[in-house]
Amino acid sequence: MQVNIKHHAEGAVVQVTGDVDMLSSPRLREAILELAQDCAKARIVVNLEGVHYIDSSGVASLVEGLQTARRYRTKLMLVGLNEGPRDVLQLTRLLDVFDVRASDSAALGD
Repeated sequence: MQVNIKHHAEGAVVQVTGDVDMLSSPRLREAILELAQDCAKARIVVNLEGVHYIDSSGVASLVEGLQTARRYRTKLMLVGLNEGPRDVLQLTRLLDVFDVRASDSAALGD
């Protein structure tokens, strides 16, 4: 899995590529938590367009990121949900918990 961060005036986009599993999810978690604790970032957009598989540890990293973002009054949004990640979030009843947007620009322009 690769995690690339692009900084914008409105926030940051965390571009994720590859499978998010027990071995790789700590990298995603760390990236999200660091951005959430950076008070200058009003929005964190996690782009999962390049992710076709996510397991429970990946979902846990996203949930922890959401909780931390809320604590720091930062918005965390998900974009680019493929069928696999969308199904996992729907099965865990978390799809409605996350703010899901169509694209990076839709998330940053709100």
